This record gives sequence, C-alpha cells and structure tokens, in this order.
Amino acid sequence: MSKKSDKIYNKDLEKIFNSWEEKQQEEFLDFCTGAKGVKMLYDFCAKAVLDPEIYPMRIEELISLFLGKKVKLLKVLPNDNTRISDETSLLIMDFLVQLTDGSIANVEFQKVGYAFPGQRSACYSADLLLRQYRQVRSQMTKKAFSYRKISNVYTIVLFEKSAAKFHEFPKRYLHRFRQKSDTGLEMNLLQEFVFVALDIFRENHQNKSIKNRLEGWLTFLCSDKPEDIVSLIKAYPDFKPMYQQIYEICQNIEQVMGMFSKELYELDRNTVRYMIDELQEENKRWKVKDQQNMEVIRGKSKEIEGLRKEVEDVKSALQDALKKLEEQKN
Repeated sequence: MSKKSDKIYNKDLEKIFNSWEEKQQEEFLDFCTGAKGVKMLYDFCAKAVLDPEIYPMRIEELISLFLGKKVKLLKVLPNDNTRISDETSLLIMDFLVQLTDGSIANVEFQKVGYAFPGQRSACYSADLLLRQYRQVRSQMTKKAFSYRKISNVYTIVLFEKSAAKFHEFPKRYLHRFRQKSDTGLEMNLLQEFVFVALDIFRENHQNKSIKNRLEGWLTFLCSDKPEDIVSLIKAYPDFKPMYQQIYEICQNIEQVMGMFSKELYELDRNTVRYMIDELQEENKRWKVKDQQNMEVIRGKSKEIEGLRKEVEDVKSALQDALKKLEEQKN
C-alpha cells in the first residue's frame, strides 16, 4: 500500500475511532492490545466460535448443561421468516437446532434483555411448536397422524444485561421453567424454557474459582478479565483454541473496527428500546400502586368516618348521662 493510501486508510480509521465515546475507545484498545480479553458476546466473536454447523460439539455441550441432560445435535434448522424483522437486530446470535430425539432447541444470545422476556419467549416457543406440528402433519396421512410425533421445544435465552425482574433473585442466574399441575399429575406439555442472566453470574462469581463446566462456559461467555481467562484455561484447556480464534480475528484492525462500530450502533438501539420498555413497565407498576394506595385511602377514610360516628354517639350518650345526673342532683 502506498503512503498516500496509508494516510487515507488511517484517517478513515481515526474518524471511526473518534466517533466513539471514551469508554468505548478504551474498551476497544484494551482487547486490541491484550490488556483485556474480548467479550465473547460481541456478534462477530459469538458467531466465530459458536457456529452450530462448524462446531456442533460445542453447542451440544452448552445445551446439555443448560437442560441438565445429555443431548446430541441432528441438524441446524433455518429460522422462520414470520419472526418480526426488526426483532432480529436486537439479538447477538440466534440459532435453531434439531436434536436426535426429534426435539427442537432455540438458543438466543441477547446483549440487552427484553422487558417482557416471559411473554416474548412463550410466543416464540408456541410458534416453533406450531411449525413442528404443521411439518409432522404434512408428512403423514390423517389416519397415521399422532400427537406423539410432536417433540419437545426448548427455548434457551442468555442475557448479557438481564431485565429488572431477574434481579429480584440476586443469587440465582439460571432459571428453568416447565409447566406443572397443582395436583402432581404428570403430563408432557412440550414447552420448556431456560433463562441465563450472565450479569448476575458475573456479580456472584467475582474472585471465585471455576467449579464445573457450566461455570467454565459462563465465564467464557461473559468475562473479559485476563485473570478469569487464565483461570479458565488452566481448569479447562480446551477453551484456549476459542480464544486463539478471536485473537486471530482481532489482528485485522480495519475489519474489527467496522464490526465494533456496528455492535455499538445496535447496542444504542437496543438500550433505547429497552429503556422505553422499562419505563412503560415502571409507569404501569406505579399506576397499579397508585390505584392500590387510593383503595387503601378510601378504606381508611371509611374507618375514620365510622370512628367519628362512634365518637359522636359516645359524646351524645355522655351528654344524656350528665343531664340525668344533673336532674337527679336537683
């Protein structure tokens, strides 16, 4: 490259770099210089090391750890186009896989969690269940069709920054959901959910040793501290090649700056949308609270009115008694 083109190239990179906030500049320099590791939940990092078509064994282990049972990948499925197009821009990574037992697992990595993770996940899970039903139905005649052919649907969501609701349980970072009856009757209703709050895991595991593979994976996904990376590689050396992959990507500064800029742009959009959802939810909570307070005030007002009437009755009775005493005295 000529000196002139070098100058243009450097000016372009300088312009991009100067457009970032100081904190973002420091973060970029930290992982380029090795002062810190790269956060694996950047889009370009997650897709490099966790592509289910290239590294199925990594995804198998992750899903197995989250579900608490051994699973095996059969194939990667295409995501349904019926999903809201703008929603996909809020995800770091999202993939759909079919397991060897026929069940389907959807795994999402979110930079900023949605304000309504339960409702959203339930809707998407139902969509996947219906998609599976249609597929099975189309492959079989009416006579041969059986609901036993419909397999489980697992929705697994990892949040780098989880919604406020998760922080009501500051010591718990892994939440598993499945439908249960109130009588103890066992029935497979097919839909199961796993939510992983990485920010809560990070807060609870500062300066602690890695005890098992699940903690190892979560450390890999959410920590960029050099001491955590060293500790993880000592405990589980098979994570080293993944860090090596990211290191090789980071050697191309121009490419990384472009990807980093895109990440920051999406993060800004996510944060604004997240804050709007949170404010709406907070406003709703305050309205409910105000309504409850008004009901309490009305109840207290009725009590006060009742007490006032009782006082008036007692006062009247005392006056009558005094009048009678006065008459007896006379």
